[in-house]
Amino acid sequence: MNPTLTKHRLRVGSRLGKYRLNRRIASGGFATVFAATDTLLGMPVALKVVSADLVDEVLLDQFRREVRLTIGLEHPGILPVRDTGFESGHLFMASPLASKTLSDRLEKRFGFETAFDYASQILSAVAFAHENSVIHCDIKPENILLFDDGVLRLADFGIAKVAMTTASGSGTGTIGYMAPDQAMGKPSMRSDVFSIDLILYRMFSGHWPEYAFDWPPAGAANLRRRLHRDSIHVIKKSIEVRPRDRFADASAMGSAWEATRSKALRFAKRQRSR
Repeated sequence: MNPTLTKHRLRVGSRLGKYRLNRRIASGGFATVFAATDTLLGMPVALKVVSADLVDEVLLDQFRREVRLTIGLEHPGILPVRDTGFESGHLFMASPLASKTLSDRLEKRFGFETAFDYASQILSAVAFAHENSVIHCDIKPENILLFDDGVLRLADFGIAKVAMTTASGSGTGTIGYMAPDQAMGKPSMRSDVFSIDLILYRMFSGHWPEYAFDWPPAGAANLRRRLHRDSIHVIKKSIEVRPRDRFADASAMGSAWEATRSKALRFAKRQRSR
């Protein structure tokens, strides 16, 4: 522990520098996220605060890497960093405040056009990261934020890997949302493709595919009722267990997905008219 850090427990209603903490949004082993108010600008923000009890050089490096990665990824579908700092023994990062997460939204049924648009937004954001040699490694509904204007933004690059010729890791990610190869410590852009696909399958079928990811997973009948076969082919290819059988990255998956748009929309319209 850095001896210069002063422990200061944060509570809803208290202040951290210029930020007033209004409510707790989420907590994890690394940080807590608060809905807060920037009292100087009078605007709402999401404030990610690293626990003072856990701050050491390793976590400081992790935090710095997340900030640098995120600042370098300027895209409408990636949550931007508005401010960072150190106050009362806490590192913090301020970002725009979303209305909810995709996980919250998944509790209700999606209209077809909304689901297709959300899929396209997710693919566009991850494709941009991949084009900049960044693998997210933790794509899940909780890390996709929904704003009131209908825009989705991908957040939390805390365990992202900068792609090298060969990327390796230690199985970091979230169980249930990651590819088998990532769970075995071999993350790649194809791993992110797999994680995106789990979300798409859930949005259109109402079910989560489960290990061992044999095709067709539970909910395939719902998928066939809602999606054109060309779109289903994209989903099927993206969930292949062997990485080399998937799309190489989110850019390739996104191009294949968009190529099915007109057929998918016509198919959905015919299904509704029956």
